[in-house]
Amino acid sequence: MKIKTPQGNTQSMYYNLLFVSKLHFNSKKIMKPYFYLFLFIFIMSCSKNSVNKNCNFLLDIGVSVQLNLNLPQYSQLQFPSNPVYVANAGNGGIIVTNTGTGFVSFDAADPNHAPSSCSVLSISGIFGTCNCDDENKYNLINGLIEDNTALQCPLKVYRVEQNGNLLLVFN
Repeated sequence: MKIKTPQGNTQSMYYNLLFVSKLHFNSKKIMKPYFYLFLFIFIMSCSKNSVNKNCNFLLDIGVSVQLNLNLPQYSQLQFPSNPVYVANAGNGGIIVTNTGTGFVSFDAADPNHAPSSCSVLSISGIFGTCNCDDENKYNLINGLIEDNTALQCPLKVYRVEQNGNLLLVFN
């Protein structure tokens, strides 16, 4: 079957199909380098380890603590924005906070100091402050540094699961 092209030439439909298939084939050749470039960038952006190498003051101590919210020492956790300090767990104890949507837990030791008697955080509202001379301040809802942006290490996070009135804090 013959058709007229916009230039007035007559060509067979077979020729047009062949031409279109060559264009499709050529577009694959053109797109191939872009695909490999995208793949290279994607692979290089993946990180093997997201831990900052400068954050090595705290030890990886196994934590498994069960808290009963019915007990008076943990009853503050039934209300949002009330952190509670739990001694004898983690590096310097742990701090558990009710965020209003769930619970978060952090190690109470300042990750920007070598462990010492002054590096345990003291709680003031939703903030934890290091008792050393530099008084590093951390948000106890998200674990991030509050005032000093030069510090590199946020608080060490522990997982929290709630089962009724029991909280399980673990890593």
